[in-house]
Amino acid sequence: MSRTEDKYIVALDIGTSKVCALVGEINDRGHVEIIGKGTSPMKGTRRGNIINLDQAIDAVKKAVDEAEVMAGLQIESAYVGVAGDHIRSVNSRGVVSVMGKHKEIGREDIDRVIEASKSIAIPAELELLHVIPREFVVDGQDGIHDPLGMTATRLEANVHIVTGARTHDQNILTCVNKAGIAVHELVLEQLAAAEAVLTQDEREMGVLLMDIGGGTTDYAVFLEGNVVHTNVLPVGAGHFTSDISVVLRTPMEDAERIKKRYGCALASLVTEDDPIEVPTVGGRAPKILSRQELTGILEPRAAEIAKLVYRDLEKVGLDKEIRSGVVLVGGGAEMDGMVEMVEQVFDQQARRGVPRGVGGLSDTVGGPEWAAAVGLLLWGLKDQSRVRKRPRKGLAKVADSFKSLFAWT
Repeated sequence: MSRTEDKYIVALDIGTSKVCALVGEINDRGHVEIIGKGTSPMKGTRRGNIINLDQAIDAVKKAVDEAEVMAGLQIESAYVGVAGDHIRSVNSRGVVSVMGKHKEIGREDIDRVIEASKSIAIPAELELLHVIPREFVVDGQDGIHDPLGMTATRLEANVHIVTGARTHDQNILTCVNKAGIAVHELVLEQLAAAEAVLTQDEREMGVLLMDIGGGTTDYAVFLEGNVVHTNVLPVGAGHFTSDISVVLRTPMEDAERIKKRYGCALASLVTEDDPIEVPTVGGRAPKILSRQELTGILEPRAAEIAKLVYRDLEKVGLDKEIRSGVVLVGGGAEMDGMVEMVEQVFDQQARRGVPRGVGGLSDTVGGPEWAAAVGLLLWGLKDQSRVRKRPRKGLAKVADSFKSLFAWT
């Protein structure tokens, strides 16, 4: 960058429907001030996967160029969000004998037990993205977050492992690199969004974060302060648009406009029933639709998203553990009635996640669709506060994400 590089953090959120770029400056108090932002429509991805590299590169360039102009500097590297239906996660466990002097747990022991937890069969087509400790167990005593300096003979780690498809991750790296940007780190988007919208109390009590993006719904469960489950549902806000387009036989562009202006996910909330003009194709006269009729198209899809996520939590035994409720982010969270639909399905309180923890142009990125991008800035702030890293043009580094959660340094 054209000024002192370690003062700046760049976030790049490459979604199904758009690319968001943010430039943050670290102020004298160690906080992030947003000084640049850029967006661009994305037509080169589907459900988080790149399907047209040239279109994806062009979209990234446009968003980055816009952010550069606003910030008044040249972007050289970024923290990049990763999502999509290729993401897989699993919980694992590692065990080692403590080797330190006087059996005192040292950094080397912690590194070894984390490494041991990675010893699971991962298909060749997948690669590690994050290895995140849920807890450490010291001589049978569980629930320990930082075992450094404790005395023991046996150290265990329960971790959450996130993997992504090698080809997808390489395509993201290629896309960003060909747009002229190096990649500091690939970060799972729901983990990034959590940095921006979740409180520590919510993480401790148990909370579900749902990121309803254009092509997928990415979600994560936090309990006792740590992530315990992540998953991806291949249904997102774009499916609302396609449902409107198919049922009403209207172009996607008009369907998107109608969704944003009149959409509601729960019929019981519709009070005004003004007529909606729906353009058709082939030069035919427009249709007239009531808002109740439109909600009749959208409500089943909203219920499907909420129910599929709830059933997954039931399957893994976490449906009763989200005691502080559900936090919704992403463009799909903005639809009227989506919060209420989730409350109805989960029988839990829910809210829209509002990004916080940053200053500067924060009022322009205050909606739930900016949660992942703002979270990437905060993730980068934690990363840079630990140790200065050199960005890489090739393969992204495997993210030893436990360093974000437990400050060993």
